[in-house]
Amino acid sequence: MEIRKPSALVILKSIITSLFAGLLLTASSLVLVRSTPPTLLEKVLESGELHVVSSNGPTTYYEGPNGLTGFEYSLVKGFADSLGLKLVLENNTDTNSMLEGVVAGQYHFAAAGLTAQESRGKPLSFAAPFMQLTQQLVYNNRLPQPTSVKDLANREVLILASESHSARVKALQDAFPELQWREVVNAEMIDLLEMINKGEADYAIIDSSIYSLNRYSYPKAELAFDVSDPQPVAWAFPHSSDTTLFDAAQEYLQSIKADGTLARVTAEFFDRHIEEVTSGEAMAFTYQLEQRLPQWEDHMKSAAAEFNLDWQLLAAISYQESNWLPDAVSHTGVKGLMMLTKNTARAMGISDRKDPKQSIYGGAKYLSILFEKLPKRITGEDRFNMALAAYNQGLGHIEDARVLTQRMGGNPSSWEDVRKHMPLLSKYQYYSRAKHGYMRGWEPVKFVDNVRNYYKIIAWHQQQEEFRLATASNVNRLSANTMNTEEVDQQKELETVATQKHSLL
Repeated sequence: MEIRKPSALVILKSIITSLFAGLLLTASSLVLVRSTPPTLLEKVLESGELHVVSSNGPTTYYEGPNGLTGFEYSLVKGFADSLGLKLVLENNTDTNSMLEGVVAGQYHFAAAGLTAQESRGKPLSFAAPFMQLTQQLVYNNRLPQPTSVKDLANREVLILASESHSARVKALQDAFPELQWREVVNAEMIDLLEMINKGEADYAIIDSSIYSLNRYSYPKAELAFDVSDPQPVAWAFPHSSDTTLFDAAQEYLQSIKADGTLARVTAEFFDRHIEEVTSGEAMAFTYQLEQRLPQWEDHMKSAAAEFNLDWQLLAAISYQESNWLPDAVSHTGVKGLMMLTKNTARAMGISDRKDPKQSIYGGAKYLSILFEKLPKRITGEDRFNMALAAYNQGLGHIEDARVLTQRMGGNPSSWEDVRKHMPLLSKYQYYSRAKHGYMRGWEPVKFVDNVRNYYKIIAWHQQQEEFRLATASNVNRLSANTMNTEEVDQQKELETVATQKHSLL
């Protein structure tokens, strides 16, 4: 059988035909791919921004000394960072309007301490909860602790004028007809806590998150028992067939639960507190004076001299901030002996925040700038204390507190007046009118008190050390039998001066 080989022309035509068919197939595939619309997640990634609506407040977000912070803000910022997106946060104090904006696609989701009960029938999808919210009864501790609703028979219970709290007490009254309550309007839960703490009321119902956040500020308002089942708090997304962004949030929330991030952030905002220095803490601090401070003392003295500060003040601040640990780091990213943020360190010319010398220099420079930026009419100890408060919370919040102090008839240049009004900036009726919004107003007050206490201990310790060295020197001279009457008088004068200094502290 003869096998005929195709001619070169036939082969060439076949190759051209095959290439043309392949190009047609490829082009068809590209057309098909391009005709598929991008997912919501792809659109968000392409835009580079994540738009979230929230409400300025103690459990959501607020302006701290180092920029925006807050429990829910930390979680949302973490999600945006995980996607490589810029977080665009918008404030809306009206829950209904906020959720309508989410449904309309104005925001990608809402993060404002929301529970499913607050959906109000809107087409929303709630992500996995990151905390549980329970309504709790608090009471003034001068009274016996109630253990059940039965103990509240014929007693007035304060509640906030809100749908969820009204619905709960009405349900309780169905089972316990003797239960009485009074709705407090134009107020918030922290106001109820304050009323209980002052003895102006005996019982109130508040949310567990508010109690956890403020329990150390109102020690006479104690927890009695829960009056509701826990309600999950979660982010609210618009209900949609495209769940790509929602699914990404679910994956992120699952990951931070698994690796402990959620627990760590929760503890940072709800479990931490600053209390006055106790005798035990003072003893521990005194011990560290000998163990840690000597390592950094020369750097502090050098920085203090350059910026005309008291090195012992720098020592007190750095102990309050980091316990004199150069590698200290907070979950918000502030680092080092003086706990500087990236932005502050950069502004102060610092490249390595964990380097003790650089950290001390940066903290000293920053404190000196705060001293200079305060109004000139603030003088003496008032200027000293307000600069410390600004180191803790930022000048913006301090100015808000001064404006509030003046508005309420106080002296905005007096620290004693300003410190009385600072805690008010944790209440909505006050922080909603402040330029810089919500502030954990009790923190700068206690920060200043703690730093001043540490400062006194350091000063006294240094004076005692100087007196000890002087005494040792004189003892040596006595042993050589060279101490004359004049030297004895000088020794007595030394003792008198040291005693006077101690009384001033």
